Amino acid sequence: MQTADLMEDVRVTVELDEGGSMECRILTIFTVEAREQDYIALLPVDEKDRDDPEGRVYLYRYFEDEEGNPSIENIGSDEEMEMVSEAFDELPEEL
Repeated sequence: MQTADLMEDVRVTVELDEGGSMECRILTIFTVEAREQDYIALLPVDEKDRDDPEGRVYLYRYFEDEEGNPSIENIGSDEEMEMVSEAFDELPEEL
């Protein structure tokens, strides 16, 4: 798991299914051992780089290819989302 300190200044742009995009700050990348899969937690930021006032966090599957290029994809099922949400909730509060 990577720490929030290393990623606090990293921003990513997520393309939304309904069109448009959303700028986000990376909170953390973590592994759910039961699924042997990495996930990423993203917090939207506004145009002034302020965190989303509603505190919404978006969770995605996280992958890196052989060359280390990152990519994300939507979580496939409600069961997987529940497992990932619980794992995220158990992470240290420093995020």
